[in-house]
Amino acid sequence: MKRILIIEDDVSIAELQKDYLELADFEADICPNGLDGLNMLKEKEYDLLILDIMLPGMDGLEILRSMKDEKDIPVLLVSAKKEEIDKIKGLSLGADDYITKPFSPGELVARVKAHLENYERLKHRFRDGLNRSNTLTIRGLKIEKDSRRVFVNGQEVNLAQKEFDLLTYLAQNPNRVFGRDELFERVWGLEALGDSATVTVHIARVREKIESDPSNPQYIETVWGAGYRFRV
Repeated sequence: MKRILIIEDDVSIAELQKDYLELADFEADICPNGLDGLNMLKEKEYDLLILDIMLPGMDGLEILRSMKDEKDIPVLLVSAKKEEIDKIKGLSLGADDYITKPFSPGELVARVKAHLENYERLKHRFRDGLNRSNTLTIRGLKIEKDSRRVFVNGQEVNLAQKEFDLLTYLAQNPNRVFGRDELFERVWGLEALGDSATVTVHIARVREKIESDPSNPQYIETVWGAGYRFRV
């Protein structure tokens, strides 16, 4: 049974999320405080995190910064704030999805299931070595799929979970143009859930980390009006 951690200071919302998740056969723990929630993440094993942005003790964005090098699990951000900057910050820090209050509990459960299924699918794909060789090397860029490590000219760069998955998918399908919706479906494993603008944010983050000049990318190119292409 998959275990979910809900870090949410609104008790009524957290209890509603917990009830719906348990009806869907998940285990769910609740923590109303950001700092305590981060400690729970470190002490226990969870399969997915549902994280509010505005929290006492430590906000959701600080939790993301603190956990990104320690925990490799899907993160679903929840917030009443609708400003685009909060969404971009959260996705840039490694969150996998974003849902704004008020929302349907059924939609929340659907997103949780989709992210967990996609995470397991990608994890097994990399572990079982189904995608050709375990190492990709392209013009100074090295991707080690088994260890999920990336090097640029011998220097390791740290990518969030979805950043790594996106880069690897594009590198394994070189010179092919992918639209945002197609990449969202292939890498995030979702159809009609979430926002494909997530892809644009993650592309920008990957470029910042692997390109010597992100404004003039040598690896991930933008094909205007069509999408993105990994050039070899």
